[in-house]
Amino acid sequence: MISKNAQGDNVLGDESQPTSGGSDSEGDQPIVRVVDLSKTYHTDASEPIYACRNIDFEMREREIVALTGPSGSGKSTLLHLIGALDTPDSGVIEVAGEPVTGIKGRRLAEYRRRVGFVFQRFHLLPTLTAADNVIAPLLPYKTSFDRRAKAKQILDAVGLAGREGSLPSKLSGGQQQRVAIARALINDPMLVLADEPTGNLDSQTGEDIMELLFGLRERVGASLIIATHDPGLAARCDRVIQIRDGRVIKDTARPATG
Repeated sequence: MISKNAQGDNVLGDESQPTSGGSDSEGDQPIVRVVDLSKTYHTDASEPIYACRNIDFEMREREIVALTGPSGSGKSTLLHLIGALDTPDSGVIEVAGEPVTGIKGRRLAEYRRRVGFVFQRFHLLPTLTAADNVIAPLLPYKTSFDRRAKAKQILDAVGLAGREGSLPSKLSGGQQQRVAIARALINDPMLVLADEPTGNLDSQTGEDIMELLFGLRERVGASLIIATHDPGLAARCDRVIQIRDGRVIKDTARPATG
């Protein structure tokens, strides 16, 4: 559940929530809209790499969408484009009704603050503690006390109470991914983009991370796009979008449970 701290920020509650079922969308306004999106990479090889080809899709608020397909199919590229970590050659991306393609400077920085990223390789800074890794995205915006208090609340909520001062080298893979998820949540994102979040984890730890990710919808109201090779994870999402050779070849909604 969502609660407010003294600074008015949303924080994670401890209440256990269901992790399956419909998206409970408030209306049909799409949180993400992608139209005719294409991205090509040119390398030393004679043939260009078509990472995304004329991709179209929409997703609703609080929906959880899986992107599946073989390695090199374009899943990660699509996430990077939606997250404004890369720019498309053509097409349109809108998030919460605002255009993402072509934004620069302060608008780009503000947009990235509203999106949480979770990567397969964690991307934690090795010389920073768990708490410092979590608060890094807040450094230009909040006072030291505000940052520390919020980081502790989120780390507690993801199961890392008492590990705020631990360096990444002293944490297991699953614990490092929990730090990465906490970092993704520190700015109260409307959208979380997760790229193979369980790919480097054993099966039990991967299951724990899945539960944590799927709980974000109820706990903070986030929409999620998850790129994955894990059929079990994909099967629990509201929709599965299959990508091959940069194209959407199938878009399947999971039947609502009664």
